[in-house]
Amino acid sequence: MAISQSDKANSFRALHHAPGAFVIANAWDGGSARVLSGLGFAALATSSGASAGVLGRRDGTVTREEALAHARVIVEATDLPVSADLEKGFGDAPDAAAETIRLAAASGLVGGSIEDASGDAQKPLYDLGHATERIAAAVAASRKLPFPFIVTARAENFVRGKLDLDDTIKRLRAYEAAGADVLMAPGLPDLAAVQAICAALTRPFNFMVGIKGRSFSAAELANAGVKRISLATSLYKAAMGGLLSAAREAREHGTFSYVEAAMTTPELNAFMRS
Repeated sequence: MAISQSDKANSFRALHHAPGAFVIANAWDGGSARVLSGLGFAALATSSGASAGVLGRRDGTVTREEALAHARVIVEATDLPVSADLEKGFGDAPDAAAETIRLAAASGLVGGSIEDASGDAQKPLYDLGHATERIAAAVAASRKLPFPFIVTARAENFVRGKLDLDDTIKRLRAYEAAGADVLMAPGLPDLAAVQAICAALTRPFNFMVGIKGRSFSAAELANAGVKRISLATSLYKAAMGGLLSAAREAREHGTFSYVEAAMTTPELNAFMRS
């Protein structure tokens, strides 16, 4: 019997209030969603970088329609709750963020993130007031839905060249006050920064794994106060790294030793639906 979107949403919300931290794994297609579901993860997410890579593009170049079509493939491949990386909401105005939340819910998603990166190289972050209005609009749209849609607000300082912990905390607290259910700040430099942010917030914090030297263990993150740990593009990059290594061996050496370590067809099929 199919699990309803409302049931998925309630399950996803419950994960954020259960003891300890949980890992949300980022899938990039139906097959990866099936594998991750089969491994026992409790929830899945999309990754803007991975969804762009699937289309042969760089992160930030996917349209809202393309991103939501990609999300629907993942939603339909699993019975788990799925949240989406919705970038900046595919528009600058608060109304754009709100409409993206409405469309995300219509696509079967039960959560989504809105970031404060503007996409403008000259001014990479929105002013705090405007950024907060955008989060408030996204939250207002989510509250009109017939199920609890989790809105994650992202402060992008540390991945957009503004290495300012105090400003990051200021932004996250403003987004929390605007109603965001989960807060996130990619690229934090160390566990002390993670702990400082978690101590400054009253709502769940999501840590993003995937940056070399700045990816910590689940136990360390839980001890610092993190509730949700997302894997971002790291699994997709690991898979593409395996592809690159195997293809180079075949192309440059004419050998195929990678086959010995690869999944067998029966092993792969065990994760898939008939």
